[in-house]
Amino acid sequence: MEQETELKVILKSKELNKYTIQKTDSSKFPKKYTFTFRVRLQNKSMDIYEMLMDANRTNLNTNGKRRIELQSRVINECDKFSYYIELLLDFKIITDKSAAYWSKLVSDVKYMTIAWRTRDKER
Repeated sequence: MEQETELKVILKSKELNKYTIQKTDSSKFPKKYTFTFRVRLQNKSMDIYEMLMDANRTNLNTNGKRRIELQSRVINECDKFSYYIELLLDFKIITDKSAAYWSKLVSDVKYMTIAWRTRDKER
């Protein structure tokens, strides 16, 4: 993965983390959904960042299969995350505007990771 693109997907995942923590802040988020959504979303956003960092630090030449597995897991976690955002919107816990912005962050991470994985597979 190119250094500039690597940095972009990792930076985007940091944005996702920050926004997730802000949106699920305990003072604003309904208490009854703490474990159903709040904790799960926060953990998932951190997991996405950690897996991207791990993939970035995994040498493609010596451990390419592991790197591609991590990238694939990030893509899968992004799909789950998007569904949770959809549920939050359905339960009227977040606004359409928040859902759109949050979904865009997740989508950016997902598609940047797909592009990275595709390039790695072609090498």
